[in-house]
Amino acid sequence: MTRSYLITLFVFSSFLVARGQKAADILLDDHLYSETIKTVLLYPATDNPEDPRRLIGPPVIQLDGNQPLMLEFDDLTADYRGFRAKLIHCNADWTRSVLNEIEYTYEFNDYPITKFSQSYSTKVPYYHYELEVPRVKVSGNYVLMVYSEQQRQPVLTRRFMVYENRVRIAAEVRFSQGIREQRTDQQIDFSLDYKGYQIVSPQNDLKVYLRKNYRWGTAKTGFRPTNVLPFEQVLEYQFFNLENTFPGGNDFRYFDSRTLAGRGYGVFEIERFGEFTRLILSPDEPRADGVYLQMDDLNGQYIVDQRESGRGSVEADYTPVVFTLRTPQIPDAEVYVNGGFHLWLLNDENRMKYNDDLGAYQAVILIKQGVVNYNYAAVIGTAGLEAEARIEGNYAQTENDYDILVYNRPPAARADRLVGYRAVEWNRRR
Repeated sequence: MTRSYLITLFVFSSFLVARGQKAADILLDDHLYSETIKTVLLYPATDNPEDPRRLIGPPVIQLDGNQPLMLEFDDLTADYRGFRAKLIHCNADWTRSVLNEIEYTYEFNDYPITKFSQSYSTKVPYYHYELEVPRVKVSGNYVLMVYSEQQRQPVLTRRFMVYENRVRIAAEVRFSQGIREQRTDQQIDFSLDYKGYQIVSPQNDLKVYLRKNYRWGTAKTGFRPTNVLPFEQVLEYQFFNLENTFPGGNDFRYFDSRTLAGRGYGVFEIERFGEFTRLILSPDEPRADGVYLQMDDLNGQYIVDQRESGRGSVEADYTPVVFTLRTPQIPDAEVYVNGGFHLWLLNDENRMKYNDDLGAYQAVILIKQGVVNYNYAAVIGTAGLEAEARIEGNYAQTENDYDILVYNRPPAARADRLVGYRAVEWNRRR
């Protein structure tokens, strides 16, 4: 081992083990470890750092591209704290790879977060932190971990991907070919062109993942090509058991809190207190048994913005938001407010409680000003897209984004690389 790697390994182990937390305990997932860390955003950088639409794109960049990723988050302790970041390389299945840090990073893998600002003119004070994610040497899956310098504990982890254009992907989305699923599901057809890229066994060497709306919780994999064209170097995938179909879901509900001077879309009432401003949303109803009604949405994503200043990063306030879902109590189910604003996590913070007097589920969640997409998930046993369908329904016309990720472990390599990436839209209206 090199001296730099030994130093890195020692630092990484010491800050975790010193607090009784092993490296293996870190979740290689999108996760928040601290209740005071809010609004964690990871997105490809743009020329305008305050353009709110920059936040819609998934954290996926090209290895040899010029577009870095940007990380933003807020700390609601309202006291300055030092934070540092580390990169963890993972395989296609999000297990930690065996690569040494010096094999995938250009610098010492421990990055201080030096760019920070105090919130301005907000009732809820916070510190806002930003980091340009360092470049890496190899493609694949990565986890960005941020930890506190003082407590030596992780405060957040976020997944991102870096890809190479070695395998080209042809893809389209259409209504499901299943007879019973034509009104509810969507189908992704694709083929892979690997001209110029060495593959020992085309039938087995490529791992393909399909995702809906850039969510790893929706991912499908395990696909095998049904036809190999060796002279054209093309792999064709044709499915007969609906392996490549996804439930369409429904357009996301949303509310607009970019200004607190008046009620934005979806806001029923504004309550002003000395320490915060509370928003009460218009009550919602289940949509599973109704007809499809088109809505313009962000496919579950979240835009931070403050209309008066245009500087949502430091001038957008945090508001407690009251969600109400009018429906009879669902037996043996936990109901959640779900969306990208909370990293699609289902936990105590966004769990709803049933109010017998109102005949409705309710939750109060602290959310930064902006345009917030959300839906409701009724979890019985394991969470998944079916949990959302119980309340929101499934409709084949629903606008969705899909992406296809192709991984390969080259000969003599010790980790999976992301050698192909393609995003494809369905029924895009904006």
